[in-house]
Amino acid sequence: MKLCIVSHSLVKGDGQGRVNYEVACEAIRRGHHVTVLASELAPDLEKHHHIHWVPISVKGLSTELIRNIMFAFKSTNWLKKHHNQCDLIKANGAITWANSDVNAVHFVHNSWLKFSTLEASPSANKTTFNPRLYLYKFYQWLYTKLNARWEKQAFDNTKKVVAVSEKVAEDLREIGVPEQAIQVISNGVDIEEFSPLNAGDRQTWNLPNGVPLAMFAGDIRIARKNLDTVLHALLEVPNLHLAVVGVTDGSPYPQLAKSLGLSDRVHFLGFRRDIPALMKVVDFFVFPSRYEPFGLVVIEAMATGLPVITASCTGSAPLITPEAGIVLPDPDDRSALAQAMQKLSENPDLRTKMGRNAREIALQHTWKDMAQKYVDLFEEMK
Repeated sequence: MKLCIVSHSLVKGDGQGRVNYEVACEAIRRGHHVTVLASELAPDLEKHHHIHWVPISVKGLSTELIRNIMFAFKSTNWLKKHHNQCDLIKANGAITWANSDVNAVHFVHNSWLKFSTLEASPSANKTTFNPRLYLYKFYQWLYTKLNARWEKQAFDNTKKVVAVSEKVAEDLREIGVPEQAIQVISNGVDIEEFSPLNAGDRQTWNLPNGVPLAMFAGDIRIARKNLDTVLHALLEVPNLHLAVVGVTDGSPYPQLAKSLGLSDRVHFLGFRRDIPALMKVVDFFVFPSRYEPFGLVVIEAMATGLPVITASCTGSAPLITPEAGIVLPDPDDRSALAQAMQKLSENPDLRTKMGRNAREIALQHTWKDMAQKYVDLFEEMK
């Protein structure tokens, strides 16, 4: 089979890029030839004789929105000229305007539009007026609005729509994607990179030893990941410290933590590429996102042997049993979140048991398992 994958990247260090990297590896393992339309390709794939890379450069363009438009334009032109050379085309959301056979959906922008707003969360807004933050939020709203429109067109022009979670499948049904066109294939996790083994020293990140330490990771420039509720709940858990991973430039949350008197207990670490190592030195993971199609970071924490506190609106929440973590019905319930954090912070034995169970669940959701399901689907369709 001649498979064509359209993706911004096929690399290990990126969620959607990792999915497509693993799918390409499984396809060539089975003897299929893979054409890749991408801006970035992992070196090991680039050198493989069963891979044909069509580089699509969008370097130098100022915003992600403009880069995406240019990528869609270039990929569409290539596919119009060469679609007869492909037995099956796999796209991702609105990445191209050309028709595809399979479209993998990692985020349904129309669903987030129902929850999003141009304003920051009220608790964050009370700290200070930040023009850069409001400009960023307007850009995010515009980006989401346009993508919602383009995605619907892409889903109408494909044969099979793969949702990364049951939550995404629900979102697809809401915008009119036929049930028979939807298939759920959950994302995977690298169980070797994310493991409880070989824990380091907290001092590597200037984090305190001898205290319970939770971790939060995500985009902290917007309200969707819900760090504001975590910070307010932290007021009710006086002995707990929190390590926060995320870009702080333009974020209202360092100021919010300061205004709440939490500066000594909340440790903003900025953007990190060493999250697997960092997860090994914390006690549990807290991630009550207000909207999350899957939440790869959740299953990564589970694979590391961490109990997870999340919300039912997170796509990976169904993976978490009561023996492996705590799923909150309402992501904005500060009291319930505080109780959950208090429970884990004061019970190390419970954390150990939950973490062990979380790891066992993660072992059932590897990247290899995920990739096999994708290629099985491709072969069934051809």
